[in-house]
Amino acid sequence: MTGSKKAYWLMVLIAAVLIVHAVYTNFIGDPKAAAFLDHKTDLKRALPVSAWLTVMKIHVVFACLAMIAGAVNFSSAILRKSQRKFHKWNGYLYAVSVLIVTLTSGYMAPYATGGKAASMAFNLINIIWPIFTVIAIVQIRKKKLPQHREWMIRSYAFVFTNLLIHALHSLLNNGFGMDYANSYVISIYATIVLLLLSSEMVIRIVLRRSNRTA
Repeated sequence: MTGSKKAYWLMVLIAAVLIVHAVYTNFIGDPKAAAFLDHKTDLKRALPVSAWLTVMKIHVVFACLAMIAGAVNFSSAILRKSQRKFHKWNGYLYAVSVLIVTLTSGYMAPYATGGKAASMAFNLINIIWPIFTVIAIVQIRKKKLPQHREWMIRSYAFVFTNLLIHALHSLLNNGFGMDYANSYVISIYATIVLLLLSSEMVIRIVLRRSNRTA
């Protein structure tokens, strides 16, 4: 198995685990998000819990759809000419899912744990992610396939936002004893930087190397 295939199946495995965890946590284990909402203290505005929960569930569903659609479209089997039509429409499903995820995130951002600093960080993601996705679409409409793939990698990296935020937050809060809210804010900004860097590493180390050996 080549390095690019190994990287792809590792990505699929991580995505599958994340989807199962997200669905279980948000719809079975803690459908009212009680554990998460307990940390939303000192908010500048009243939290409309019922509406927030509805938006959050929509957010989770379309985040999972974006994760699935993106992973499917990176498959070498889907990239064959016979599957190009499916690849195209699945790509639009991914783009719509990204749009809905960022819109719902925009609604929830003002109520983010950590206050304005966290809200600004989430809104930065809500700007970067759709822009990367639109650029990827523009590149393929111009028949620039290598550029399209690179921008899709940059875009898809952001489906792992939640995973990285919670991993870093757990490390800072539980591992180093940092305050819950401050460690959460730091984790969001660190996640943005790490996702941008990791996508560039994948492009340079995995994608371009596989293109040279193809």
